[in-house]
Amino acid sequence: MIKDIRKYENLHIAFWLVKDACWCLLFKPLGMLMIIPTLYVAIDITWRSRHERTDLFHNVAVTLWICANATWMTGEFFFDDHLRPFAMVFFALGLLVIAYYYISLARNYKDDVGTTE
Repeated sequence: MIKDIRKYENLHIAFWLVKDACWCLLFKPLGMLMIIPTLYVAIDITWRSRHERTDLFHNVAVTLWICANATWMTGEFFFDDHLRPFAMVFFALGLLVIAYYYISLARNYKDDVGTTE
């Protein structure tokens, strides 16, 4: 198990790049196989970041992005691109997670600025 989170995140990026390269090059078996480590590491990084609010929200969004990406790829590979609407749900959820985080951050900032004495 990789304990240094930055090294783990870099490994995650490598998995993600291989998955997307396989998608682009139409290497279906390897592309589908790469969903597993890419998604596993994204979920694990998200779990590890659960105590740090900023990292947690961003990592949840990344995990949802990968779910969307994997759904879209699967649809293109095997379902004549008919899974794209399902992929869009994951993309939308990721955007909502990030929007919620930044809106709450802005509200907290506004509250902090408004309470100066």
